[in-house]
Amino acid sequence: MLKLPSSLQKLINELSKLPGIGPKTAQRLAFYLMKKDGVDVGNLAEAVGQVKNGIVFCSVCHVMSETDPCSICGDRKRDGSVVCVVEESLDALAIDRAGQFPGVFHVLGGVLNPLEGVGPENLQVDSLLERIKRPESGIQEIIIATNPSLEGETTALHIAKLLKDFPAVKVTRIARGLPTGGDLEYADDITLMRAMEGRREI
Repeated sequence: MLKLPSSLQKLINELSKLPGIGPKTAQRLAFYLMKKDGVDVGNLAEAVGQVKNGIVFCSVCHVMSETDPCSICGDRKRDGSVVCVVEESLDALAIDRAGQFPGVFHVLGGVLNPLEGVGPENLQVDSLLERIKRPESGIQEIIIATNPSLEGETTALHIAKLLKDFPAVKVTRIARGLPTGGDLEYADDITLMRAMEGRREI
């Protein structure tokens, strides 16, 4: 019976552990890498090796960064009185890339998910509360920007409940609505409901 070389099989096994990569895709990627010129594969291996060593988590907002504090927390031009709470660093990146948010971020590192054993103690919720308690923080508004999933909504409600202990801090939730170019007939009930709730005068 024909078998793949053990080094190639090991690569396929490791690639298939990545999210969204099944065995067939892992196999195609492994064969593609095997056929590539050695310099390209070397650069890829070096980049993968450095990604763990070259990244830190900001001690203020917990975003992935090369420095601590991160470039946003260290930027005096940002409005530190408004904090946008997101699930992951990629969410902060997406919001910041839009160029309309002048404030700072707080990354939770996930969402509440009891089925997978993720409780409040596994997220950066306590550090958010500690951040608000600091007299020098000057935080006036917390924008909760978790995803519109069941877990995201549960996490948002949990944080909003905890923030009731800080009456001076305004708590808001990002609006939900229809994507640009989307058709009403294909929108789900929750999206349509959120779109109606988030309507504004024009």
